[in-house]
Amino acid sequence: MDKSIFYHAGCPVCVSAEHGIINLLGEDKVEVVHFGSNKSRISEAENAGVKSVPALVTPNGNVLHINFGASMANVKG
Repeated sequence: MDKSIFYHAGCPVCVSAEHGIINLLGEDKVEVVHFGSNKSRISEAENAGVKSVPALVTPNGNVLHINFGASMANVKG
């Protein structure tokens, strides 16, 4: 994986964190996955170790949970 992956659910906390991460790392270094428009990637995030969103998975597989917005249980509904 060359890019970090930023997973979020679209809440205001998540959107704010998305803008901050993109400003920090650069748009070309981050793939943004919004579960509201891409639910098929929820299991991918869980397999990577994401427990809540917003979360950033780094290229080496570290999961950084950022300012709790929602648990994965809430995301799955």
